[in-house]
Amino acid sequence: MDGAGSFGAGRAGSAFDLVAFVKQPQTILRALAWIFSMVVFASIINEGYVNMGSERLHCVFNKNADACNYAITIGIMAFLASVLFLALDVYFPQISSVKDRKRAVLLEIAFSGFWTFLWFVGFCFLANQWSRTSDKELPLEQASDAARAAIAFSFFSILTWAGLTVCAVQRFLLGTDMTLFTSEQVVNQPPKQTYPSNDVIGQTTIPVNAYQSPPLIETVETRPPGYKVPPAF
Repeated sequence: MDGAGSFGAGRAGSAFDLVAFVKQPQTILRALAWIFSMVVFASIINEGYVNMGSERLHCVFNKNADACNYAITIGIMAFLASVLFLALDVYFPQISSVKDRKRAVLLEIAFSGFWTFLWFVGFCFLANQWSRTSDKELPLEQASDAARAAIAFSFFSILTWAGLTVCAVQRFLLGTDMTLFTSEQVVNQPPKQTYPSNDVIGQTTIPVNAYQSPPLIETVETRPPGYKVPPAF
């Protein structure tokens, strides 16, 4: 079955259709995940740190450096992963081995599911630390927009990566549905020609009903002694 269409992609070596690729749900979700992750880590890097009359910068989320570092880390890694998986989607139809396609889809399921969990943790972490931040400790007017943007797009990232996980699971189930390959083989298989059965010698067997014995020919040797031919009238 290598080379046949499987796991939501066409046959290996088929022409790449850019319009159909862009319209795929997984492509749209991957682009959104790429944008959302960029907004999260860029907002914190640019405006997520404030100073208190000194050169030392504090994380806007309750002075908790772990909150900022966590959001920046998962944001950058999600940004890079979105690009890599997008490139894999482009190359995926060129993979001829069904086993390699299965490994790629399983990798996407594991990564997307795990990153959905990480974004959920990040959203809860940032929202909790932001609720504990007071105006007396930090000048929130300097970074409030960046903090709210990071929290909001962390929540949006949960939805996009969860959607990517669902798409990957659907592709996996589609690839393991063997009835698709069976129906495709039946349609493309030419009709079988029936041939008469052969005997051991290799010659065609003549049906019993089709055999007719030759007419009886009377000869001199077959006539009994003393037999006279009746006169003809």
